[in-house]
Amino acid sequence: MSETLSEIEVAPFIDHSLLNPCATQQYVAQWCEEADRFGFASVCVYPCYVRFAAELLHGKKPKVCTVIGFPTGATTSATKLYEAREAIDNGATELDVVMNLAWLKMGNTNDLHREIAEICEETNAVVKVILETNLLNPEEMKLATDISIDAGVRFLKTCTGWNGGVKIEDVRLLKEFSKSQVGIKASGGIRTYKDAVNLIEAGATRLGTSYGVRLLTQPDREEFETENSETQKTY
Repeated sequence: MSETLSEIEVAPFIDHSLLNPCATQQYVAQWCEEADRFGFASVCVYPCYVRFAAELLHGKKPKVCTVIGFPTGATTSATKLYEAREAIDNGATELDVVMNLAWLKMGNTNDLHREIAEICEETNAVVKVILETNLLNPEEMKLATDISIDAGVRFLKTCTGWNGGVKIEDVRLLKEFSKSQVGIKASGGIRTYKDAVNLIEAGATRLGTSYGVRLLTQPDREEFETENSETQKTY
């Protein structure tokens, strides 16, 4: 490593994610307070909590992020666009949009590009397209990268967390394919400080994890005991 673990400030990379469907408003408030206290980049919550999170974080540094078409990406383009517009109206500034993988695999590139471009253009938000890299081969990842960048996204995101975790080699591939034109968000299975540092060194510029507080406060532990299992999911 070019730097020791203690020399890399991880907190500003983290999207503090709360994407367990059983998470209550109480946990959203906790996640927002933690994001502000630790200096995380954003809090990522489901659309139904965007307005609440935006009120809690008003005037504070962390952004409000939400997910669109989550977790499959198989909703209609009109539905995704409506979701995105509503999220912006409710106070979100960052959108993690799940790509329609079936369209990608069928070669339906025109509709795929149009769907992503419309969301980028009509919301003027920071759009992170979720590629679900565990379900793609390198050729498909390259095609998805090219389409997404041309459509105007700001980040390529690896995974939802619902189909396996992030792999360092996939982050490296996305960095190579994107030629540093956009950011790379690594997400899924990031549980330790070492995980975070390794992904940053591989090219990640954001990290999506629900373990942000743990990996910062217990950096030397390789595995964490599961507490509050109803909310501490890996996303």
